[in-house]
Amino acid sequence: VRIRVSNEMGSTPLRIGHASIALRSSGAAINAASLRELRFGGVAAITIPAGAPALSDPVDLPLPNQADLAISLYLPGSAPATTLHNAALQTSYVSPAGDYTSTIALPVARTLGSWPFLTEVDVDAAVPCLVALGDSITDGQGSGANANNRWPDYLARRLQASLGAAGNIGVVNRGISANLLLNDYSTALLAGHDTLERFDRDVLATAGVRYLIAFVGINDISYSPGSNPIPASELIAGYRQLIARAHARELSIIGATLPPFEGFVYFTPAREGARRAVNDWLRASGEFDGLLDTDLALRNPASPTRMLPAYDSGDHLHPNNAGYLAIANAVPLAPFVSSSIARGEELA
Repeated sequence: VRIRVSNEMGSTPLRIGHASIALRSSGAAINAASLRELRFGGVAAITIPAGAPALSDPVDLPLPNQADLAISLYLPGSAPATTLHNAALQTSYVSPAGDYTSTIALPVARTLGSWPFLTEVDVDAAVPCLVALGDSITDGQGSGANANNRWPDYLARRLQASLGAAGNIGVVNRGISANLLLNDYSTALLAGHDTLERFDRDVLATAGVRYLIAFVGINDISYSPGSNPIPASELIAGYRQLIARAHARELSIIGATLPPFEGFVYFTPAREGARRAVNDWLRASGEFDGLLDTDLALRNPASPTRMLPAYDSGDHLHPNNAGYLAIANAVPLAPFVSSSIARGEELA
């Protein structure tokens, strides 16, 4: 196991004085036997230049499926948290001043709802991985905190329960709230770089990646002019780039239709027209290796431009837990089964 710590959005060097990883027992406490010190190039501390990430050295730490990890970073100086995952939907704990990376029960001065600096956990195992690439719906907005009820969480459990040995697939959530397929907004730093820009880092550089689900585009429509939204042709060109770049690395890529959103604050009839045109192309083109029909899974049959009330978190765009489970259950399993057969793996 190793971690990636990032200062990619920072403008000054980031000093990491010490780091550790362990299995979490509860709250800010860990399983003592699982505690491992993390080093960087053989030393305990590292200074990460502005704009750069750093990978820790790997450590031997057996992890059961669905394990809950505690990763501790000691920051000996001031550290502006400009590189962070905003909508983590997970509690992070901040200690008083001092190095508590080897402490079994962290003293807690306050809590955060984000993940500062930590951007990846790599698990070295002889299994493939799937990257879920998207925006706030993939990020799990509306699913509640500390519950692991995002649709990629449900999908990981479904793969393991449904496919036997073939379902032993790591699922990596690359959802960033407010992210877009095509554009960046200078006023929305926490949305990260657009999907086309971050594709190499967040997909191709992910260890073991073999599959990709691309579920992005509704924000491109929502943030474009309400009466004259982005043309579907521009989004289609972006999807074709995702497909080409995935296939160039022999990845299977599943596309996803855009969800119903009438009643959401950014809904307009013209934006709905753009969403429908994108979905029509996604269903008819056959250019992706598979299709996750999120629209069909979530929509209200009596009012197809709206989400089914039982799946609505309340804002008419982001699902609740039941809606996220419906998305996970709509993911086609054929690409995973056929790929396993091609590799000669035995299906249970």
